[in-house]
Amino acid sequence: NPKESSPFINSSNVEKGKEYDGKNMALFEEEMDTSPMVSSLLSSLANYSNLPQGSKEHEEAENNEEARKKPVKAPRMGTFMGVYLPCLQNIFGVILFLRLTWVVGIGGVMESFCIVFMCCACTMLTAISMSAIATNGVVPAGGSYYMISRSLGPEFGGAVGLCFYLGTTFAGAMYILGTIEILLTYIVPNAAVFKMDGLEGAEAENAMLNNMRIYGTCVLSCMAVVVFVGVKYVNKLALVFLACVIVSIISIYAGVIKSAFDPPDFPICILGNRTLIWKDFDICAKLVEVGNETVTTKLWRLFCDSPFLNATCDQYFTVNNVTEVQGIPGAASGIITENLWSNYMDKGIILEKKGEESVSSDEGTPSFTKNYVISDMTTFFTLLVGIYFPSVTGIMAGSNRSGDLRDAQKSIPIGTILAISTTSFVYMSSIILFGACIEGVVLRDKFGEAVNGNLVIGTLAWPSPWVIVIGSFFSTCGAGLQSLTGAPRLLQAISRDGIVPFLRVFGHGKANGEPTWALLLTASICEIGILIASLDAVAPILSMFFLMCYMFVNLACALQTLLRTPNWRPRFKYYHWTLSFLGMSLCLSLMFICSWYYAIVAMVIAGCIYKYIEYRGPQLLVLVNVDQDQNVKHPQLLSFTNQLKAGKGLTIVGTALEGTYLNNHLQAQRAEQSLRRLMEAEKVKGFCQVVISSNLRDGLSHLIQAGGLGGLKHNTVLVGWPRNWKQAEDHQTWRGFIELVRETTAAHLALLVPKNISAYPSNQERFTEGNIDVWWIVHDGGMLMLLPFLLRQHKVWRKCKMRIFTVAQMDDNSIQMKKDLTIFLYHLRINAEVEVVEMHDSDISAYTYEKTLVMEQRSQILKQMHLTKNEREREIQSITDESRGSIRRKNPANTRIHLTVQDDQAEGSEEKPEEEVQLIHDKNAAPTPASPQSPAEEAETPGEKVHMTWTEKFTGDKNKGKGPSTPEGIKDIFNMKPEWESLNQSNVRRMHTALKLNEVIMKKSQDAKLVLLNMPGPPKNRTGDENYMEFLEVLTEGLNRVLLVRGGGREVITIYS
Repeated sequence: NPKESSPFINSSNVEKGKEYDGKNMALFEEEMDTSPMVSSLLSSLANYSNLPQGSKEHEEAENNEEARKKPVKAPRMGTFMGVYLPCLQNIFGVILFLRLTWVVGIGGVMESFCIVFMCCACTMLTAISMSAIATNGVVPAGGSYYMISRSLGPEFGGAVGLCFYLGTTFAGAMYILGTIEILLTYIVPNAAVFKMDGLEGAEAENAMLNNMRIYGTCVLSCMAVVVFVGVKYVNKLALVFLACVIVSIISIYAGVIKSAFDPPDFPICILGNRTLIWKDFDICAKLVEVGNETVTTKLWRLFCDSPFLNATCDQYFTVNNVTEVQGIPGAASGIITENLWSNYMDKGIILEKKGEESVSSDEGTPSFTKNYVISDMTTFFTLLVGIYFPSVTGIMAGSNRSGDLRDAQKSIPIGTILAISTTSFVYMSSIILFGACIEGVVLRDKFGEAVNGNLVIGTLAWPSPWVIVIGSFFSTCGAGLQSLTGAPRLLQAISRDGIVPFLRVFGHGKANGEPTWALLLTASICEIGILIASLDAVAPILSMFFLMCYMFVNLACALQTLLRTPNWRPRFKYYHWTLSFLGMSLCLSLMFICSWYYAIVAMVIAGCIYKYIEYRGPQLLVLVNVDQDQNVKHPQLLSFTNQLKAGKGLTIVGTALEGTYLNNHLQAQRAEQSLRRLMEAEKVKGFCQVVISSNLRDGLSHLIQAGGLGGLKHNTVLVGWPRNWKQAEDHQTWRGFIELVRETTAAHLALLVPKNISAYPSNQERFTEGNIDVWWIVHDGGMLMLLPFLLRQHKVWRKCKMRIFTVAQMDDNSIQMKKDLTIFLYHLRINAEVEVVEMHDSDISAYTYEKTLVMEQRSQILKQMHLTKNEREREIQSITDESRGSIRRKNPANTRIHLTVQDDQAEGSEEKPEEEVQLIHDKNAAPTPASPQSPAEEAETPGEKVHMTWTEKFTGDKNKGKGPSTPEGIKDIFNMKPEWESLNQSNVRRMHTALKLNEVIMKKSQDAKLVLLNMPGPPKNRTGDENYMEFLEVLTEGLNRVLLVRGGGREVITIYS
């Protein structure tokens, strides 16, 4: 192994230099595959990648990409083309053309305006919440589902996504039904399979519904084939369909202006006060003068048994006059006063004109009803809300195109809010203008039968009703195609995420990614809507799903704001939880207004989805030690926990006791009470757990494995640094700690280790200034970035500023690294000062060798602790003799070793210098592992002790510099060269990393209130465990408060969340 070759100092040999490539980061080299260097990942992180790829995979992925990279056009769509126009196209739809005039006629201008205002307010408030979500991280391509699930977690994403999917699918059915209604009612009525001539009442209705079913199924099949064959054609036609909508709306406004001074000629015929269907007659009169002769008209023949004047006629027809009224009196006519108030009707009631004289006939039920315009359904306010609401949906169209936008975070809020403002203005003005221009009975005439079978809104349009008829036909057709295009992709995205396992089959598709199976399911659900066949019955169903979807968006935004969750950092600032709460309440109210039973069904469906998708939130397991009286040794751990959680969220506090449960259950109860008292005092919410085990090591392991339940399972472990690990009598203290590090890594849990916990602030302290410094060396899931953000939510740390340092190696471009890190932090929505510290490959200093030598000698002695007394003493003696001999040969002044056998108690061990290790072992003790106890406790056991002390003495004050400070020192170091050659070079490199990093951290962060640092992993082979603790000690030497952090390997903070 070239890295194990002889070390060198100040060598000019280039080849040897290459062998030590990367020695500055040797401490982290074993985990480079799972936690790559920040410098190697920064450019990709800045470019929207949030995968904790290993450096090997990362390089392979880059190489593969370069091999097959094609020139990709950068997304060029801005706010207008990318968000505003698609939203307009989706919001303006079938209801505007086919039902809005009828809603105004039935509800009156006042109530219709209230309906429109409520629905538009609901979507505007939802858009504000959605803007906050959209700017909470980079919006991934894939629209609203990805945006919500990546930002707020899969349970919200799944519930919103499936509601949105079902809403979009039923919207497809509604658009297809609208297309058929326009086709069969206004364009080619003769194309009907089931003829309606001569039919009335239920028969006529059934014939119409059957026509809708047959044609609807055919159109759905054709559309599904178009979507399956080439979705690109649908996207290309989108602008054509949008043009149809815009032209239609402009023609309506043009018609309104023209009607003020030149109303169009659309007469309606009123018999008494009943409105007649203008179909089988040409003149609105009973009799006409032809020459000098009075002749009966076609109208006469509709009500009488013969065309002669002496015919027997319908009584009502006989006693009432026929009058012709203008259907479009125009904006200047003052008709709005008649249309202000509502005219709700029961099914089968004849439309009557207000203010017309009518003589009632003696007959009970009206006869010849097929000649009158009749209400086809019972109407009421809540029904109108359900039918109208789909006309304001479509606000998520912009977010669905997020992948094509130049700046999605800017475009989505602006484009969506502008589109809703525009459409709301059009709808509200349309309500008033329809009421001001059109006769009330014409408004209430759903299918335009009184105006010769014309589309009612078309009668107002200029220059011709056909502009609206053709425009609305193509726009509803296009909207149906787009629903069938969008819905399967949404289902595919949900299926591929695997959050609802039984949907996974719908994640598969064609080789080019087209969602074949999802399209099949979408078409099947769409067919259900078409079999319902009535536009007025399908509209409330999709209203439910969209309202449910919008309610979840508002709820998510309100909850995230109120809970101040760590992943909630939107850049859009014009939102407030009260607005989201109002939006949510409005959605819920509208759901129950539309249809209380549909609302309950929809809520049950969404609730089941939400519960079904299990999501484990961020939970903390705090491991504490208790003393003999079962009191917590370091209560500051819980203060720090409170600061981390900012008083929110659940925490599990656990401790382990040694022994058996039968003998120690009383101590366990006391320990639990002690933990609970401390949790209450420190305001830590959660529960405590005490485990009794034969040894503490296993107890802690059980806590890590079994703590928590379901959604309350911990994903982060907080444990204190074993402070006296050097002085502890046996290896169990630090060995247990290292095993705990290994276990958390294996379980993919994050680990936080506060060092010098006694120096951490209590909850009552306040820092008025200062820095929290993050030393981000390897990328293991972004936990380092999240922790300062969490701490700064608490009043103790609120005034502290965040600084992020990362280390640049010899080959790194530090200027580019700083730029990339700044961009990455911008995407994370984190405000922090950025600094890149250059750490060039310097030669390994003499001090490094000296430290490593002392460490290895200490490790060698530690290994003897498992030997029997005689073996141990022989081994110690041989090491001592060997070391003494070698040191006498080189330089006796540098290191002294002495062996003493003493009877006195080993007291005051903590006062010894840090570089000195004191190993005490009872002469009579068995070699079995004992429980970790502090030296002071252990010292109370009498007996003969073997007391060995390695003391390192170094020329010059070690704090003045890490290398020799005098020429004599350098000469002494070189005298010791043969001693160093036997050292493990891997350890030398690791010590070099620890010293160099400590040097730069001390230089930059000595005055920081808290230093957060990547915690290197323990060695994969257990032989170097003793050295691992020494490396960590050297790495953090001289720092007041240090938090060592190991990520769980999963991303906890991303540009998306």
